[in-house]
Amino acid sequence: MTADRILGIETSCDETAASIVNRGTDVMSSVVASQIEIHARYGGVVPEVASRAHVETIMPVIAQSIVEAGVQDAQIEAVASTYGPGLVGALLIGVSAAKAMSLVWDVPFVAVNHLEAHLYAAFLEEPDLEMPLVILLVSGGHTMLIVMEDHLRYRVLGSTLDDAAGEAFDKVARYMDLGYPGGPVIDRLSVDGDPQAIRFPRAMASDGWDFSFSGVKTAVVNHVRKNPGVEVHDVAASFQEAVVDVLIRKARKAAQEVGAKGLCLAGGVAANSRLRERLLDVCVADGYRAFLPSRSMCTDNAAMVAAAAWWRLQADGPSPLDIGANPSLRLPVV
Repeated sequence: MTADRILGIETSCDETAASIVNRGTDVMSSVVASQIEIHARYGGVVPEVASRAHVETIMPVIAQSIVEAGVQDAQIEAVASTYGPGLVGALLIGVSAAKAMSLVWDVPFVAVNHLEAHLYAAFLEEPDLEMPLVILLVSGGHTMLIVMEDHLRYRVLGSTLDDAAGEAFDKVARYMDLGYPGGPVIDRLSVDGDPQAIRFPRAMASDGWDFSFSGVKTAVVNHVRKNPGVEVHDVAASFQEAVVDVLIRKARKAAQEVGAKGLCLAGGVAANSRLRERLLDVCVADGYRAFLPSRSMCTDNAAMVAAAAWWRLQADGPSPLDIGANPSLRLPVV
C-alpha cells in the first residue's frame, strides 16, 4: 500500500512534534514544541509533567504543521505516530491523536518505532545514501551500534548495558550543577578545556560491541569529590573525550568488519561537536561516506516519524487501530 503525503506525530518523551513529509524525503513542514524549560527546574524529565504538556500542545502543533505545509486535511493520505519506546503516558497522547485523525479522515494509521524513525532521519537529508551503513544511534535513552543492510533491514551489533551516553552526560552535569540538559552544556564547556587533562576510563573500548557508561560517570563523580578545586572545563572536556573515544572506536571497527559504505550518526547526542568531528576524521582517513544529521534532525522530531512510516506502509500496510503504546519496544531486526 502506498500513501505519499503523511502526517507524522512524535510524543515519546519531552518534545511534542508534528510534520508532513511527502514520499519519505520531502519535508513540507516540521514543528517541534520543546519542554526543556518546563523540566529544567527538576533537572530531568518528569513523566507526568511531560504527558500533561503533550495534552496541551499536541493539537496546536498539528494544526501549525498543516498550515506550514500549505495543504488541506483532505490532502493528507496517512497519519503516523511513535508508539514506542518511550514514556508510556507521553506515547499514548500521540497514538490517540493519530488514531482519531485516521478515523476522521478515513486514512491509514501507521504505528512507528521511535528507534527506526531515528535511522530514517538520515534519508530526509541524504536520500541517496548507499548501504550497508553503520549507524551510531546515541541519545539520552539509547546507545546502539546498528548495521543497516537495506531499507527496513537491520542488525543490532551492540547496545548499552547500563547508562546510555546521553544519560551519562545528564547525570554528570546534574552532579556538577551545570544545568539541564547536560549534553549541550558539557559540549560548550569542553571547548575551553583540555581533553587530556584527566584520564577517565574507557570501559569495554576493545571488548565486543556493547557499551557501558556508568563507570566513567562514577569516575567523574569520584574525581570531582576528591578534587573540589578541579577546573570544570577540563573535567567536561576529559569526560566528553572518554565517551566519544569509545563510541568512535567501536563504530570504526564495525564499519571495517561489515564493509560499510558509510558511517552515520543519529539521536540527540549526534549534535555533540566532538563526536561529529571525530566521526568525520575517521571517514576521511578510512574512505567512508560520512553522514552528520543537521541539529534539528538529531533531536526528536516528527519528520523522521513520517519518513519511516512511508517505508513501513509500503512494506506492511496500515497498523491495526487496537495497537497500543509500547514503552519497551525494540528495534525490528532481521
